[in-house]
Amino acid sequence: MAKKNKYYVVWNGHSPGIYTSWAECQKNITGVSNVRYKGFPTLEAAEAAFEDDADNYWGNKEAKKQLSFDDYDNNPDIVSNSLSVDAACSGNPGVMEYQGVYTVSGTQVFVKKFPLGTNNIGEFLAIVHGLAYLKQHKLNIPIYTDSKIALSWIKAKKCRSKLPLNHQTKDLFDVIKRAEDWLKTNTYSQELLKWDTKNWGEIPADFGRK
Repeated sequence: MAKKNKYYVVWNGHSPGIYTSWAECQKNITGVSNVRYKGFPTLEAAEAAFEDDADNYWGNKEAKKQLSFDDYDNNPDIVSNSLSVDAACSGNPGVMEYQGVYTVSGTQVFVKKFPLGTNNIGEFLAIVHGLAYLKQHKLNIPIYTDSKIALSWIKAKKCRSKLPLNHQTKDLFDVIKRAEDWLKTNTYSQELLKWDTKNWGEIPADFGRK
């Protein structure tokens, strides 16, 4: 039986990207310190992973489990009185949605869906939506996200997606512009914290579609 084709994501190598053979992947990771790479069965899965945080894939051989709400509340490393946000995308780009929930109770406080977007855009918008929600309700609690990329975009006050602007994405880009404007015209005291997926399981706002 012929070997099934695989796609290889290199997050940290000589030339990060998606490769269609192990030989190409190997050339890009050989001799690199702190290398990050992983194979995927489909291009869609590889593209979604490439836009995600490598820590969610590299070095975690065990299946990720969802901790119980009691685990969150009793874990001294987790700020239980907090908001957690996450995004999901069916294809990348594809149908995208994001949501925010209270970390311990799992109570959903907002959710949005768009016909075309990317996971990183959803993660970015979820954080901004969370900040605006907390400011509106005068809540000074931290926000958890599992996306390093989205955190960097928040710091820059700019969505750096390469998704093209067209008739399918116009409404999404209008929302992105409003989010960027909000960041430029508002201050906030809430902490933005990185969720430790490897040790804590999936973030409570995860859509559970992996």
